[in-house]
Amino acid sequence: MVSRVIPVDPFDLVIFGGTGDLAQRKILPGLFRRFVAGQMPAESRVIGAARTDLDRDGYREMVAGAIKEFGGDFQYTAQSLKDFLDRIEYTPIDALGDAGWAELQEMMKGKGRTEAYYFSVSPTLFGELAERLQHWGMADKDARIVVEKPFGRDLESAHALNATLATYFNEDQIYRIDHYLGKETVQNLMAVRFGNMLFEPLWNAQFIDHIQITVAETVGVGGRGEYYDKAGAMRDMVQNHLMQLLCLIAMEPPARFAPDAVRDEKLKVIRALDPVLPHHIVRGQYLAEEGNEQKMPSYREAVDAPRSRTESFVALKTHISNWRWAGTPFYLRTGKRLSARSSEITVVFKETPHSIFGEDAGRHRNVLSIRLQPNEGITLGVTIKEPGPGGMRLIDVPLDMSFAEALGEDADQVDAYERLIMDVMRGNQTLFMRGDEVEAAWAWTDPIIQGWESRNDVPKPYDSGSAGPDYANELMRRDGREWREVTP
Repeated sequence: MVSRVIPVDPFDLVIFGGTGDLAQRKILPGLFRRFVAGQMPAESRVIGAARTDLDRDGYREMVAGAIKEFGGDFQYTAQSLKDFLDRIEYTPIDALGDAGWAELQEMMKGKGRTEAYYFSVSPTLFGELAERLQHWGMADKDARIVVEKPFGRDLESAHALNATLATYFNEDQIYRIDHYLGKETVQNLMAVRFGNMLFEPLWNAQFIDHIQITVAETVGVGGRGEYYDKAGAMRDMVQNHLMQLLCLIAMEPPARFAPDAVRDEKLKVIRALDPVLPHHIVRGQYLAEEGNEQKMPSYREAVDAPRSRTESFVALKTHISNWRWAGTPFYLRTGKRLSARSSEITVVFKETPHSIFGEDAGRHRNVLSIRLQPNEGITLGVTIKEPGPGGMRLIDVPLDMSFAEALGEDADQVDAYERLIMDVMRGNQTLFMRGDEVEAAWAWTDPIIQGWESRNDVPKPYDSGSAGPDYANELMRRDGREWREVTP
């Protein structure tokens, strides 16, 4: 199956932080793939802007190196790379001063294209960049800005950041990017729910026992130790990535597939979330890998903080207080240095109200598993009779659909950043977070963090390569439930 490619209008994309890690790993290789696919028009330009003292040729050489190193197994010709590099420009710039801004202003004059500015920099520079774009006449009503997370570290800072950006740009010009929302399978959550009559009538507390959301990583904090130790799993993952998954799985059907219609329904979910009770949350820190302590140190060694109380693992239970979900618990879990890299949403349906088959047949329930990574697909557990003449014994078998198998290995697997950047150029904000949505998420998250800080809680240690602290299993067992096994 071949994806249909719809080109966007010609654009100029300025990447502030154009020599940084994100630009080289994701943004530039992603743009190149869209160029080769025919989605990025030949008239478009990509303009790098950073403190690094480079000329245009030096930057093009860096871009070519990034595409070669981080482009994966993407196949391309030397001519296509040359054609893409011909559309690359660069200007050294000082985000905190005036150097380079006149040159950038001259580059952007009178081109008549879509103008977008990607803030691939520290959030502390967002306000400075926005102010200078306005000062130099580049923040007109048609310009768009893309800002990377974190969107603050609490409600107060998120509100201040939103207010700063709103000083210079309207809300419909601001694209808060969360790459999780660009994943193919995440978008399929909406297709599965609202495109199949099979599921939507059952999508409520009457038929669903509980829902689990797991995002597990095998890596540790790596080179992000300084940032991560100030954030932790709650701020880094739960407040944004897992919150977005929760919203998509729990929201009401929007009136239409349009940006504000979708985001209005997500906001209702966040505002309906119950506070998390202290005994409904478990925090953990990974230990060093036994026998490999040098390469796989403990969390505290990795962040060089022997007394750190920052969590690398969080598991929690919450409820949504509305008519659809009253009484159905949602279990969220994320952590580093776990047994497998896996992102999965599991919808566990209730058992049949009455079994006609007797006790020997056992008790069974349907389970819908939506795998986001690494093997994207959907599995539905169905109860059938076990083959053989030994009476009516029931077993559960999976109806398993791997996207790669169903759509073909050659199906266009677009990286999340590719899709989201193209949506910016289309002016489609459906997969981007709105300011009030971000603040509502922090309003729910802040009391949880303040609670464990006031109690002086210490994260529970857990073995590298495990499923997290044993206390997380107890969180489920108290309710007579079990976590799904973390498998690749």
